[in-house]
Amino acid sequence: MSDPVLTIRGLRRSYKSGDKVLTVLNGVDLYVRPGEIVGLIGPSGSGKSSLLHAAGLLEHPDAGQIIVEGRDCSDLSDRQRTRVRLATIGFVYQAHHLLAEFTALDNVALPQMIAGRSRKAARARALDLLSNLGLRERVDHQPAQMSGGEQQRVAIARALANGPRLLLADEPTGNLDPHTSTAVFDSLYALARSEGVAALVATHNLELAKHMDRVLALKDGHLEAQKL
Repeated sequence: MSDPVLTIRGLRRSYKSGDKVLTVLNGVDLYVRPGEIVGLIGPSGSGKSSLLHAAGLLEHPDAGQIIVEGRDCSDLSDRQRTRVRLATIGFVYQAHHLLAEFTALDNVALPQMIAGRSRKAARARALDLLSNLGLRERVDHQPAQMSGGEQQRVAIARALANGPRLLLADEPTGNLDPHTSTAVFDSLYALARSEGVAALVATHNLELAKHMDRVLALKDGHLEAQKL
């Protein structure tokens, strides 16, 4: 069995709220292997976003190890963490955060060009990803000219544009109606699977979670395996 892309050991994270300390992650352990899609469920405020932010090296936890592609990233500098993110991790959020003045094609090509890929190669890769997501006829449209589901599929393509080994998705269908949610999740699932990435997907939608390889529930600061 292949080694995990993401391994987390003993992760702890607390926040101060007035005179109180709220502990949202209390010794969390998890792993995600290449090609595996793992669901993360839990009530609002349970710490799902905190876990994803820590896994994506966007926040420093209070304690614990975060290992990405075999590298312990726990004590890296901010600059080193940024390099790991750019090279290894893709993010999809509930809000698509597309650049309004650019087309779908350019929204997906720009991150690649920032990473050093030529404009021609970046646009070719963008076209391939968008076509695989059913957006071949929408590549020259700006976000305002697309539906919410189409915009989120562009965001998925952008997250995978630089060939990350790890995909982190935080409620990627949370702003969509049930029918569109299913279509967007199916697109994310198929593309993540074809790209062979390890994916950790936080969701409130238990019907979608049922289709993932494993589901973990976050409650009282701990993760537990769930059968849906």
